[in-house]
Amino acid sequence: MPLDSTKRFSDRVENYIKYRPGYPKEILPYLEEESGFNGEMQIADMGSGTGILTKLFLENGNTVYAVEPNDAMRNAAEDLLKEYSQFISINGTAEQTGLDKESMDMIVAGQAFHWFDPVKTKKEFQRIARINAFVVLIWNERQIKSEFEKAYEAFLMQYATDYKEVKHTTITAEKISTFYDPYTNTHKTFYNEQIFDFDGLKGRLLSSSYIPNITHPSYEKMMIALQHLFEKYQSENRVKIEYETSVYAGKIR
Repeated sequence: MPLDSTKRFSDRVENYIKYRPGYPKEILPYLEEESGFNGEMQIADMGSGTGILTKLFLENGNTVYAVEPNDAMRNAAEDLLKEYSQFISINGTAEQTGLDKESMDMIVAGQAFHWFDPVKTKKEFQRIARINAFVVLIWNERQIKSEFEKAYEAFLMQYATDYKEVKHTTITAEKISTFYDPYTNTHKTFYNEQIFDFDGLKGRLLSSSYIPNITHPSYEKMMIALQHLFEKYQSENRVKIEYETSVYAGKIR
């Protein structure tokens, strides 16, 4: 049985903080153009995790309500972002945020929407959103173009426990359009990348909830295979993972 999505990342937090990709700053001018976004807006970040996307908006001067059900992830964000007075941490879910009615100017979700119940989430977003508030759904989509990226994908297919079931690509453009209906949404992509030595690649791998952890019987075999993969494709002791950062934006009410 798949692990409860609110608990999946509890043993991944340290690697998640260090090795997950951030989000391109070019997202902000795009949102300004599409929605009138500005630094005065109150933002709700759903499934905010360790605060990777939250920080992008805090650095822009926004007040951000970071809604995260996983205790370990939320506690990490509270520690990492404690210097920001406009950071407000909320123990809640996308389906039950605990936020006030019509209180948010924008609702965002980075690498998280595929964990939500879309029907319950839409109802809750409509409740907390102010009139004309936008919902912004963002994913860093790992590319499978280079020879290394293709080999890494095959490696994941071999060793991951429920990769096919939980990968965000199960969320189609049609499902996203249905979520925004009767309003329309825009879609734009941005380039993103990470460059890793072996320890970085290992950390990036272990940040994913579908990867066996150190107590799993296949862990040692998986690590040997990862080392071989790295050695085969490295250049100057580095490998590169490219992403297409996919951003959907539209009104919710």
